[in-house]
Amino acid sequence: MTDLVPTREHTELAAAVRNLLDRRSDSQAVRSAIEQPGGYDADLWATLCDQVGVAALAIPEEHGGAGFSLAETYVVLEELGRSLTPSPLLASVIASSALGPRDYESSARIASGAVATLAWSGVTGDIAAPVEVRWDGALHGTVSPVLNGDTAEILLVVAEHDAGTGLFLVDPTADGLRRTRLAGMDPTTGFARVELDAVAAEPISLDAAEILATTHRVGTLATAALQVGCAQRGLDMTVAYAKQREQFGRPIGSFQALKHRMADMLVRVQMSRSGAWAAVQAHVHDAPEAARLAAAAGSYCSEAAMAVAAETVQLHGGIAITWEHDAHLVLKRAQALHQLFGLPHQQRAALIS
Repeated sequence: MTDLVPTREHTELAAAVRNLLDRRSDSQAVRSAIEQPGGYDADLWATLCDQVGVAALAIPEEHGGAGFSLAETYVVLEELGRSLTPSPLLASVIASSALGPRDYESSARIASGAVATLAWSGVTGDIAAPVEVRWDGALHGTVSPVLNGDTAEILLVVAEHDAGTGLFLVDPTADGLRRTRLAGMDPTTGFARVELDAVAAEPISLDAAEILATTHRVGTLATAALQVGCAQRGLDMTVAYAKQREQFGRPIGSFQALKHRMADMLVRVQMSRSGAWAAVQAHVHDAPEAARLAAAAGSYCSEAAMAVAAETVQLHGGIAITWEHDAHLVLKRAQALHQLFGLPHQQRAALIS
């Protein structure tokens, strides 16, 4: 039976993560983190892994994890989205889903906080996106963009071969491997280009079609969590500003037209959260409608985050486009997440196919 609403344990987990992020990932800390070599605060990441165990939540105990589920990881990701915290958790969740029970050592390393990523065109596209890497005993090709691809300590690569599509583990120090960090619109989300020139690799699975389908669903739901959190941040900022900013001698939040616009923002946030939670629960409990609910959540949450981010900028007026204000970070985060795991129209196509 699914949990239609978060349990008390989920609420307490969210509160614990929020309390930590409020202290360690405020606006100034976020801006300092994006200037770090990896694009995130390594000390904060270590604290999240050591004190909360965020990287281990969805990994089974027999593989070195905490033995919880994607629902608990969803709770953490939503809080990371709300605070706009740069973090490698999304990349590691996707990689650990692809890895599954097939490599105990790598799973245990991910659970302890080692950053992992999956180099696959499906991460930044729909599941049918063409794979540009070939395996003929070694890997050849280029994947771009790859989440945290320049700093990942565990690198998984999807490649075509004569018998189908496979999943391979690559040593980040291997000869012929080149990883280049990419500049993007969103400074809080790290991407890189991964180039492979006759790179040695260990096959994890030579028939990875089912693995990738599940991973694409997990990635869609993890991204939806970040989108819900991002939209919540935009709503919170806008409501607070509308109470403070005065025009014609009264707070602008008292104007009926702006009340309606903020009410619409609230509806989008709440519907996104409900849809994403239902989809996560369906996945956790392996419900027959899990794939359809994930596609629905991926479509709605992506468009809702973009709409709320746009309204956040509009309702803040001129200050929203300044570097000093965080409104532009909300918009940039929403735009970056919008590109992951298929655009909304692709998710809708999957929903009806």
